[in-house]
Amino acid sequence: MENPILLAALGGAIGLISLIAGFIFGKKSVSADVTKLEEDSKKEALRIVENAKKEAENIKKNQVIEAKEEKLKLSAEFERSTRDRESKLIQKEADFKNRQSQLSQKIEQQSRKEKELENEKSQLAKSLETLEKKQEEVDKQYETFQQELEKISGMTREDAKSQLIESVRVKAEGEALKQAKVVYDEAMNKANKDAKKIVIQTIQRTASEYAIENTVSVFNLDSDDQKGQIIGREGRNIRAIEAATGCELVVDDTPEAIIISGYDPIRREVARLSLQRLVADGRIHPARIEEVVLKTQKQLEDHIIEIGERTILDLNIQGMHPELVRYIGRMRFRSSYGQNLLMHSREVANLCATMAAELGLNPKLAKRAGLLHDIGKVPDEESELSHALLGMKICEKYGEHPAVCNAVGAHHDEIEMKFMISPIIQACDSISGARPGARREVMESYMKRITELEQIAGSYKGVEKAYAIQAGRELRVIVESDKINDKESEDLSFEIAQKIQNDMTYPGQIKVTVIREKRAVNVAK
Repeated sequence: MENPILLAALGGAIGLISLIAGFIFGKKSVSADVTKLEEDSKKEALRIVENAKKEAENIKKNQVIEAKEEKLKLSAEFERSTRDRESKLIQKEADFKNRQSQLSQKIEQQSRKEKELENEKSQLAKSLETLEKKQEEVDKQYETFQQELEKISGMTREDAKSQLIESVRVKAEGEALKQAKVVYDEAMNKANKDAKKIVIQTIQRTASEYAIENTVSVFNLDSDDQKGQIIGREGRNIRAIEAATGCELVVDDTPEAIIISGYDPIRREVARLSLQRLVADGRIHPARIEEVVLKTQKQLEDHIIEIGERTILDLNIQGMHPELVRYIGRMRFRSSYGQNLLMHSREVANLCATMAAELGLNPKLAKRAGLLHDIGKVPDEESELSHALLGMKICEKYGEHPAVCNAVGAHHDEIEMKFMISPIIQACDSISGARPGARREVMESYMKRITELEQIAGSYKGVEKAYAIQAGRELRVIVESDKINDKESEDLSFEIAQKIQNDMTYPGQIKVTVIREKRAVNVAK
């Protein structure tokens, strides 16, 4: 087959020659110079044809060489792939033989084990037969021994058994009588004390009923569609609410309801009122949430003052310092061993007034001391003093009567009682708290543990806020971003966890989460 490039070159040359020839033949009248030009053109055309032939030959040789090289390359690849396949087949064959030999060994081992089990089974059967024979011999010997004992003692087996039972019964009755006498003597010694205690508790029971304070509040929704608005995109709204209020929002399958979890009732109330306003307004985003929470906290503070003022009006107490009135309002959101602190204080105040009147003392002064006796449980700042001594300091600070201050400080026997109304406060406090169903001690220990968690976190430098959530199973610590960097945040989380582990006793585990947030705020005017 002829080379197409060579044919193309020949065709081009022939065309050029034809063109030159036509030109020559068409110009017969041209001068001798033209004739010379014609000869030169012919020579040039021949030269071009020769060059084209040479070039075509070169191209043809190169293509033949390339084809041979490609053939050699394909042959080498085929041989290499063939060798690889052969080596893989050899390897697989070796693996197969190896597995076959392993399987054969396992079969042999299994056969040996079966033979050994058969041998052991036959040996056990022989041992069992031997034991049965020995047991029969022992039974015969026992019968013979028993008959000999009956002959020697002159008593039958039934008579000996009856005599033994009778002796044991007599001895047991004697010990039982001694034990009963000890129990009776102890009961007689405590009879008068227990009887008085029962009578006092029965007489002093009131008709008041308290709902035990818990750690959750329920916020009802008009529809489940509002849950999505509260959660926000990727949960940013619910995180903003939790960070601003210190409470945890639990959004579960409960229809048309969100659970607000937190040990501090004031925080839960702030969260509940803030949610109520956000849902009513419809604008729910982080900036709006912070604004509403701040407003709610201010309004709740006003509501606390209103509760305190209403309480002293109901009890007909005059001339109390406004700060003490605010503390009394805060009692509404605190509990003592699960008993609402404000209701407990009001009950103690009324009991004190009644008892003081019966004893011929000043009922108004006693009522005032009874209302303020637990004022040390609601301070704005934590103190190392007990609530009784702290309450006495607060009453002294705001100009209360010395008898009131002494009664508040001495109602747990931490200082000496100097006035007659002091033991009355102590007695009425016990009466109110000892009423069945009024208190739950577990709640108080739980709240102390939660408070201690937050205090431990707050003792570190750079901590802005600390919230204990998840019923005390998680501690969230918010730090100041300009004072603590990311590396220090990790170290702080570890240090707090170690301090909690070393200083506290708690069930389960406590997760410590340190949050560092950087905000850049500018105002466009």
